[in-house]
Amino acid sequence: MRSYRDLFRTPEFTPLLLTTAAQTVAQTASGLALGTLVYRSTGSPLLSAVSMFGPSLAQVLGATLLLSGADRLPPRGTLAGIPLAFALLTALLALPGLPLATVFAVVLVQGLVASLGGGVRWGLLNEILAKDGTDGGYLLGRSVFNMMSGIMQITGYATGGALVAALSPRVSLLLAAVLYAVAAAGVRFALGGRAPRSSGRPSVAATWRTNAVLWRDRPRRLTYLGLWLPNGLVVGCESLYVPYAPGAAGTLFACAALGMLAGDVTVGRLLPPAVRRRAATPLLALLAAPYLLFALRPPVEVAACLVTLASVGFGASLVQQERLMNLTPPALSGHALGLHSAGMLTTQGVGAALAGTAAQLTSPAAAMTGTAAASAAVTLLLAVAPAVADRRGEPALR
Repeated sequence: MRSYRDLFRTPEFTPLLLTTAAQTVAQTASGLALGTLVYRSTGSPLLSAVSMFGPSLAQVLGATLLLSGADRLPPRGTLAGIPLAFALLTALLALPGLPLATVFAVVLVQGLVASLGGGVRWGLLNEILAKDGTDGGYLLGRSVFNMMSGIMQITGYATGGALVAALSPRVSLLLAAVLYAVAAAGVRFALGGRAPRSSGRPSVAATWRTNAVLWRDRPRRLTYLGLWLPNGLVVGCESLYVPYAPGAAGTLFACAALGMLAGDVTVGRLLPPAVRRRAATPLLALLAAPYLLFALRPPVEVAACLVTLASVGFGASLVQQERLMNLTPPALSGHALGLHSAGMLTTQGVGAALAGTAAQLTSPAAAMTGTAAASAAVTLLLAVAPAVADRRGEPALR
């Protein structure tokens, strides 16, 4: 599968893309609305960051308890049930007078529900675009999803920012709940029924066994760390857009999505395979470097340019996901991709919590600079890890 035209001619690709797009808009708009609501009521950068990215923190629980369902549950029913649950939970968050503890309890439940979605969705995508004698099917398809995600995040943050300014955060939450419900209906009626990829019942024990198998292999383990840590720390920088520029946070989020879109187009379509295979480390370095300039407290116009440039580096994840799929048996693809998704979102939540704590003690600009420096340091350590393994005679990441 070598062209975008081939992708859109593939049955079920387009409905899966469109329903995922609707969920992305709902997620970004509701996240911005909730973060703004919490910041207005508490004045706390930490609580605002955690409210926006808190569902990501719960992904670690899902990865240890629920992930075996990624290959053992019917994809259509699962992918329809997840946005339906989000519709109900997001509507609950819109209720006035909700205690802060209840807000964070709902955010935790959202994270647990979402933890299953990544493995089911990306496993289904891999199945839809199964190799058929040509190459690059999954990478090209995932790049389209990432590009769509960038466009929909721009749409969601721009729309969410406008709704918050013109109406209120609660109205934005209610509209996001409606969009989640539309996505659930789209999955139910537009996707075909498919059997689970693996037999057996989902269970905590099965989740742990498969996680151990995936984690035991050193090349896969280093690939996972590269997918999770640099990315998660930079998302910690993004979580501080609201306290850094309360009146322009939607603009900064939209610029970040625009940069991510540019990175995905470049990696997914423009880079030759030989260059792409070596691009992960430079892209991860680019992901962190522009945020180091936030030490100078740039004005919003300059900050928007820096954010756009940095987010091009998110294209590294496509290179790393392609490597992960080459290292993973097809029967475990859903679980492997779900572990990637859950781990990535967990580290993003941890990054948001760390950055929010640092901002509480210092300032948003200082916290963003420090978090970016940590991301750059982790990228450097992961880059030299194979050479260290070679000197020790250990199997290295190739």
